[in-house]
Amino acid sequence: MCPAREGCVRTAKRDRRPGAAGGGMAVMNDLSIRSATPADLDEVLAFWKAAAEGTSISDDGDGVARLVERDPEALLLAEREGALVGTVIVGFDGWRCHLYRLAVHPDQRRRGVGKALLAAAEERFTALGGRRADAMVLDRNTSAQHAWRAAGYAPEPQWSRWVKHLTD
Repeated sequence: MCPAREGCVRTAKRDRRPGAAGGGMAVMNDLSIRSATPADLDEVLAFWKAAAEGTSISDDGDGVARLVERDPEALLLAEREGALVGTVIVGFDGWRCHLYRLAVHPDQRRRGVGKALLAAAEERFTALGGRRADAMVLDRNTSAQHAWRAAGYAPEPQWSRWVKHLTD
């Protein structure tokens, strides 16, 4: 994965075969994955309102700006023809690999966007020495659960998420 500040872009070619992801419909040819910059943050927040399931206490300009400032490669964006079509936060604390905010625009689902974002995230984790990735997935979001399972992830029923809000 290359830092956005160096202007690197990862591009994936789409499969145009009939019956390929997208149901054989006309599918845009290229998907670019890059790290977000501070200039992208308003667009990302608006995108999450339209494409993400649920909201987070951190879904504000300050919260996302802190993320990008602290780790400029943590927020990955997928774009087609210059339009934002997907996001994932790829958090690594030096010990564990965490995935948050995998969101794909409803019109772009089942076209390889999530798969490409997860491949880029896993590539980053591997380069950083990560050994296992975990994902935050809402219990009620069954369509997301199917996508995560298809990508090789599974819930661990022996664990529960415990939360304490530090601000109002």
